[in-house]
Amino acid sequence: MEKMVNVFLFGKKYAVPASLTIMEAMEYSGYQLVRGCGCRNGFCGACATIYRIAGDRELKACLACSTRVEENMYVATLPFFPLVKSVYDIEKVKPNEQIMMQLYPEIYSCVGCNACTKACTQGLNVMQYIAYAQRGEYEKCADESFDCVMCGVCSTRCPAGISHPQVAMLARRLNGKYLAPECEHLNERVQEIMDGKYEKLIEDLMGKPLDEIKELYNNRDIEK
Repeated sequence: MEKMVNVFLFGKKYAVPASLTIMEAMEYSGYQLVRGCGCRNGFCGACATIYRIAGDRELKACLACSTRVEENMYVATLPFFPLVKSVYDIEKVKPNEQIMMQLYPEIYSCVGCNACTKACTQGLNVMQYIAYAQRGEYEKCADESFDCVMCGVCSTRCPAGISHPQVAMLARRLNGKYLAPECEHLNERVQEIMDGKYEKLIEDLMGKPLDEIKELYNNRDIEK
């Protein structure tokens, strides 16, 4: 018989198989997930979750889809966090330090506590990429924040009220628009897609069983 553990979902106790993720444990316990479940593979950041193990004072953050349950785990999900999202036209802004001062001035109130980095569900050095943004080093900020899934957990722990994911998004957009070298073969591929060159291929793929699609993916030719 499978090992069971006791978890507390939103304050209510449930016994669930120890092999389940937090998200699976919620469904096992009867919760119907209609939001905050996204891709279920750790890429979309929709299932940001906070938890504490009984007897441990540390409050931890994770993604519910990729974190296994533990004995006496107290769980609360964070399906949405109100990040500050400034409005701008990427065609009109420029990659200078002033644009960060204008759109996200709160980054200059960073106290260097590193709580954002400690909370990051992806293990990113969040405080470092904010420092790059402060200095207008957008290439470095874009690279350091590349794996951000916009879950917002870092911002929940920030005493300065910084919306780290939105700062990172602006840096990546500035880098892609103005700083990174233009990729000609990508432009050509986009144009081919717009021209409908791959529509028949996509239709054929959609008609194949999942196992065959996985086999094609795992044995594909990878461009060097």
